[in-house]
Amino acid sequence: MIRNIIFDIGNVLAAWNWREFYESFQYGPETTERLARATVLSPLWEEFDRGEMDEEVLLGKFIENDPGLEREIREVRRNIHNMLGRYDYAIPWLQDLKNRGYRVYYLSNFSRQAHQQCAHVLDFLPLMDGGILSYQEKLIKPDPAIYRLLLDRYGLEAKECVFLDDTERNVEAAIRQVMAGILFLSREQALEELRGLGVDA
Repeated sequence: MIRNIIFDIGNVLAAWNWREFYESFQYGPETTERLARATVLSPLWEEFDRGEMDEEVLLGKFIENDPGLEREIREVRRNIHNMLGRYDYAIPWLQDLKNRGYRVYYLSNFSRQAHQQCAHVLDFLPLMDGGILSYQEKLIKPDPAIYRLLLDRYGLEAKECVFLDDTERNVEAAIRQVMAGILFLSREQALEELRGLGVDA
């Protein structure tokens, strides 16, 4: 029986709006794509979420990816408060699940900067029964250790948990930990799949 619902944050409980954020600087399509490849689409982005590398050092490495865009990279990295957007359904959904007796947790690859500068969008976190942001633990999904850490920290039985994430490899990693897993495409689709698992959603 599922008793615990574990959520990713980006594109599940809040919108990960990096493209719209970059386009808001009006650099033009070609520069925007170069910026993306140098930053959010770079393998280095995972290190940003892991939180082990000094942020100034990481900024320097983003710039090394495309030195011709140093000014633009510094500008877009200075404040990312609009990179995450609100999903109006997040708080009502979490509250409804709690009212039905489920416990709700978060497990998200998330940077310190995003946690600090996007706090206005994360107003659902106090409603939740706990969770893990990757930068705080120096672990990122799909590392099995971050799933085990969540289970151990809150005394959860994996077989009583379902994990929702918009990235397939992260869902597969949860399933390997004996959780149920749902690849999140939309709230409506997720609700249907939760009901298929016997969740009163």
